[in-house]
Amino acid sequence: MSAIAVGLALPQLGPHVDGPLVKDFAREAERMGFAHLWVQDHFLYALSQSGEYGGSASAQPKAYESVFGPTELLAAVAAWTESIELGTSILVGGNHWPAPLAQRLSTIDQLSGGRLTTVGFGAGWSHEEHQAVGVDPRTRGRRMDDFVPALLACWGADPVRHDGPFFTIAPSLIRPKPLRRPKLMSGMWSAKGLVRTARDFDLWNPGSMPIRQVVDTLGEINEMREPGRAPVGAIYRVALESTAGKRLTVDEVAERTLEAAGAGLEGVIVETNFCSEIQSGGDWMELLKRLAPVLDAARS
Repeated sequence: MSAIAVGLALPQLGPHVDGPLVKDFAREAERMGFAHLWVQDHFLYALSQSGEYGGSASAQPKAYESVFGPTELLAAVAAWTESIELGTSILVGGNHWPAPLAQRLSTIDQLSGGRLTTVGFGAGWSHEEHQAVGVDPRTRGRRMDDFVPALLACWGADPVRHDGPFFTIAPSLIRPKPLRRPKLMSGMWSAKGLVRTARDFDLWNPGSMPIRQVVDTLGEINEMREPGRAPVGAIYRVALESTAGKRLTVDEVAERTLEAAGAGLEGVIVETNFCSEIQSGGDWMELLKRLAPVLDAARS
């Protein structure tokens, strides 16, 4: 069994997040030897929710009542750290437009010295967020089909040009470019989303589904992959406490990390934003230190 890269979701959700906490958390995670740091993407908490949260009938977690912006948070962390990799898991395609997002992500990559290694996207579920940015939520899948090619065009050679059903970019110079194109990671799980993953992405984030199911579904994705292309890999998410309140011990997180490594997955993201004991920034830092055995297991 090979070692597996273990990363952390940054403190981003809830009333206890502030700049000093994120700075301390990111620097301590880097000192401890975590491989990467991740952000997610929501910007409003609908008081009357018409979409189904995360594909379920449950309500959106209260932690989402306050969310730091993902690209702004990553830019700050890029300045506060030196070597740890950065990624997005997951940006909601409908919350963004490819050309200005390409510039913001390239800026983060340049400022961090090429440490923005993975950019993840999902189609999103919140109707209210889509409506707030002028996007029809009924088009979110088809919009994603055009979003990725438009984004990649912006990161390609100048002059950039894209003419698709949702996005038009006139012949333009769009700079800066990333120092190295980040891998694209899909956070989509529907049948159509898996087709998009096979066609347009390098990695897949299966959430916290059972590892056996991850392996089987990844096989299905790669069966749809165009011959000759590198297979899609997976980065697994382990929530220390789920949005439904199910709690794992640190030893259980370590066991899932080992299971992911044994299955040949590329990495693990440990999520702590939903832990109920967090009542202050100090609680978050104590929780981070208690995760050291997960790193030990990943290195074994």
